[in-house]
Amino acid sequence: MKQIKRLDLGEFEKGTVTRCWLHIVNNGLGEPVRIPIIVARGKKDGPVLGLTAALHGNELNGIPVIQRIFKYLEMDQLCGTLVGVMVVNVPSVHLERREAPDGTDLNRIAPGVANGNISQVYIHRVIDRIVKHFDFLIDLHTASFGRVNSFYVRADMSDEQTARMARLQNAEIILNNHPNDTTLRGAAASLGIKSVTLELKDPHLFQYDVIEHSVEGIHNVFYDLGMQEGSITCGIKDTILCDNSYWMYTDEGGLLYVYPEVTQEIKKGERVGSVRNMFGDITKEYFAKEDGIIIGKSTNPINQTGSRIIHLGLNYHSVPCLVR
Repeated sequence: MKQIKRLDLGEFEKGTVTRCWLHIVNNGLGEPVRIPIIVARGKKDGPVLGLTAALHGNELNGIPVIQRIFKYLEMDQLCGTLVGVMVVNVPSVHLERREAPDGTDLNRIAPGVANGNISQVYIHRVIDRIVKHFDFLIDLHTASFGRVNSFYVRADMSDEQTARMARLQNAEIILNNHPNDTTLRGAAASLGIKSVTLELKDPHLFQYDVIEHSVEGIHNVFYDLGMQEGSITCGIKDTILCDNSYWMYTDEGGLLYVYPEVTQEIKKGERVGSVRNMFGDITKEYFAKEDGIIIGKSTNPINQTGSRIIHLGLNYHSVPCLVR
């Protein structure tokens, strides 16, 4: 299998699909840590679309999404190049944990530093050796440990092309979210790469419903970019677009109960959670401060003071299925 140290798309023959391992860093024994990548280069020139998964080591749904995209890829029709990075954060997948081995969230320190600490160097090389070669990026995530998500998209909806990419996903919710410069999406956007983040429900699982929906949405992007012939599929009637959002947190420790379900609409004053002591007595209740829709929620009953309760989407409305 091809071994590389950086992604040079000119080295890949047109009309081929190549599996390779990209050497990103060395571990403590001096052995190479390699990232698994698939590159499909069409016979005709066109855009470069990158798919990235498992930037957090416990967020797994994106891996089979990328595998399925390449499995059913029609190479005789492909215009441009498709790059699939099945696992960005290889050490953390081995550890089955969200953060890098030094405890750092790689999606909070992008674009990293060339001569920094282990995590800073790692994310810097991911961007410098892989991501900067993309024209478009779809970054695949899930909720983290102790939380669940709806199938939702984070995207800067003020940018026309990015907004189209988001709406083509046929997600349950789109969150209008300007890219934070310390995220992978933000670092890519600062390089002029049109980028969206897909939140594919829950951690530590393969959830085949959202995997199939995501494959469908990525195919829609293919067709819309002219990378492949096909018809855009609308698997849902409407998507909910939220103008902004925030998390509610506890200010009392104990056993946490969260009542609404993801995608549920709630009204101002509605009870969303409660905390009980070890004897089962309610010590604190929490109520929505405004109308909203549940994007994500906590599922871990062991609640330290300052734990998350719900991710509430605000100023929301329906947008119709996007077709050409």
